[in-house]
Amino acid sequence: MKNIINSFMIVIAVLVTSSVPAFAFYSDMTSNHWAHKQIKQLSEQSVVVGYPDGSFKPDEDVTRAEFASMAIKALGQEHATVAQPVKFTDVNKNFWAYDAIQKAIYFDLISDPDKNGKFRPYDSVSRAEALAIAVNALTTEQISEQKAKYVLSKVYKDSNDIPNWFIVPAGKAEILGMIVCPPQKMGVMEADRPATRAEVTAILYNMMEQAKLNPNAKLAEAMRKKTGDGYVIENAFVQGAVGTIPAGSVVPIKVANVMGSQISKNGDQFIAKTPEHFITKDKYILLYKGTDVKGQVCQAKPGRLFIRNGVLTLSTDTIVTPNDQAVVEHGTAEVTVQKSKFMTWIRKIFKGEKIIVLPDGTVYVKLLDTIKVDLTNGWIFE
Repeated sequence: MKNIINSFMIVIAVLVTSSVPAFAFYSDMTSNHWAHKQIKQLSEQSVVVGYPDGSFKPDEDVTRAEFASMAIKALGQEHATVAQPVKFTDVNKNFWAYDAIQKAIYFDLISDPDKNGKFRPYDSVSRAEALAIAVNALTTEQISEQKAKYVLSKVYKDSNDIPNWFIVPAGKAEILGMIVCPPQKMGVMEADRPATRAEVTAILYNMMEQAKLNPNAKLAEAMRKKTGDGYVIENAFVQGAVGTIPAGSVVPIKVANVMGSQISKNGDQFIAKTPEHFITKDKYILLYKGTDVKGQVCQAKPGRLFIRNGVLTLSTDTIVTPNDQAVVEHGTAEVTVQKSKFMTWIRKIFKGEKIIVLPDGTVYVKLLDTIKVDLTNGWIFE
C-alpha cells in the first residue's frame, strides 16, 4: 500500500509540473485503442509523453521537431554527441530540439535536409517523412523502384499517389512490416497526410524493434556495448545489452567532504563519486567513472575512551550519472578504520577509536537495490 501511495504521489507531481509519461493516467485512452500496446510501452520508456491535463491526444499532429526528438529517444541516442552540426536558417542553438535534430541528421535518419537551409521544425511530420526516418535507422536490403511499386500496389489503393522520393523507402517499410495504418484506413497509404501521435508512436515502436536487429552503421557503433578498465563487480552479469549489478554488491566511492564520528551528525548530507568505471568481468562498463553518489549520515556516535569506539554509518539514496540521469538507489556503508590485528585487539579492550573520512577518501558501499544499465549508453532502467 505504501508503494502504491508513493507511486500515486509521484504521478500527481508530474501532472502538476510537466508532461505526463504515465500511461495509466491518460484520460482519453482506453485499452481498446488500436495503438494501446505501442503507446503504453513507449510512454513507460518516456519516448512519448502526455499533456499536463492527463490526456494523450492520439489524433493530434506531430511536428517535425517533435518527431526528431522522439526518434532519437526511441533509439537511445539522446546523450550522443555531434562533432559537426548542420546549420539551418530556422533552427538556432537555443531551439529546444536543436540537439535532437542534429543527432537525427548525424545518424542518417534525415538524409536530405532542405536545400534552402530550412528544417521546418513547426511543420507537421507527414506519414511518409516519419516512415522514411524509421527506415533510415536500419540497414536494409536494396530494392529497385520497380519492386517497391509492385509490393505497394498489392496492398495500397493509393499507391500511385506515393511521392517518387518515398517509393523505395515505402517498399522497404512494407517488406519489413513497418507501415502503420489505423483500422479505419487499412489499405490506404496517405503518404502526405500529417501523421497522428498514435501513428507516430506505432511507427517508432516498429523502428525500435527493427533497430535491435539491423541498425544502420552509425547506430550500430553507438549501440555497441561500451567496454573499459576499472573496478570489477564480480557478481554482475549481462543479458543482451543490459548489465545488472545485483543488490548486495559492494562498491567503492570517494567522498567529497570531511566526515567523522566526532564531527558528523545524523542527517548530514554528503556527495561522492565513483573513482573508476564499475565493470563486469568481461569489461562491460556498468557505471562510468565520475558518477555522483549522494546520501546522508544515518548514524554518528563519537568515540569515547574506555566507553565506546566511534561509529559512522552512511546511507546512499541517489545516483546521478554523467548524462545527468538521477536515479533512486539505496545503499549502506559502515565506515571503519584499517588497523592491524594488534590494534583491533586493543580497541576491543580500551575503546575510544575515532573515525574520520577526508576528502577523496574511499568508502565501501553495500548496494541495497539492484541496478540495471543499458550498456550501450549508460542509461539506468528505473
